[in-house]
Amino acid sequence: MYLKDKESNLIFSIMRDLSGDFDHFEIRQRVGQSLLKLLNADHFASYVWDDDTNKFVAGITINMADENIARYDDYYQFKDPITPSLQRRKKATPVSEIMSHDRLVKTEFYNDFLKQDGLCYGMNFFAYDRSSNIGDVRVWRAENKEDFSKRDAEIVNAIGPSFVNALIRARQPNNESPILRFAVIGEKFHLTPRENEIADLLAIGSSDDEVCSKLLISKPTLRSHITAIFKKTGLCRRTQIAQFLTDHSGFISKSYR
Repeated sequence: MYLKDKESNLIFSIMRDLSGDFDHFEIRQRVGQSLLKLLNADHFASYVWDDDTNKFVAGITINMADENIARYDDYYQFKDPITPSLQRRKKATPVSEIMSHDRLVKTEFYNDFLKQDGLCYGMNFFAYDRSSNIGDVRVWRAENKEDFSKRDAEIVNAIGPSFVNALIRARQPNNESPILRFAVIGEKFHLTPRENEIADLLAIGSSDDEVCSKLLISKPTLRSHITAIFKKTGLCRRTQIAQFLTDHSGFISKSYR
């Protein structure tokens, strides 16, 4: 594929970001900003699929109104006629490939959600780790521009494998991090791997938003896990978690020997 100098520079910039040490949110944010320039697009969104709640969570948006995104989170994602079909594809796909633009503009989803922020022509790419949808990119152009082309999709597909690998790395815990200590005693208290991760983060004072952001889960899912942690450990307040970890430091030391 022939690339213009500007396109090559932006792709190199994206690849540098995808090889950097960024968290899951920042990877998607940086890629989104670069894709808007690379594809001459106007709006960007990115979500992660949460199997527990059967919905998209951990959203990031560029050039979209907060109140409109709130409506998507609460209502319009459940009235979305295009994303379920796009989600099943593991390659970049213009929206018009799965629904003609003439049909799309007649839907509630378009008129009451997309059109409110000026989104007209879209293209999505969904990243998968085996069978898990671990993140996506949703790029949209305004009405005064052309639909996405096959070439546009090929450019995103060329970036796709690096994007997937970057998201996978961002989801993997750092084995040298001190907040992983709960994983050592988790088996003793029958905590699941996810409950260990959450307990580790709560032990260092992370807020609900920070935990949800780092682990890519919804707040209802987080609350369910916290309830389970309390039940299994006999605790009743988050402020007790760090002390609980300290009280079992002897067990931790033995486990590392």
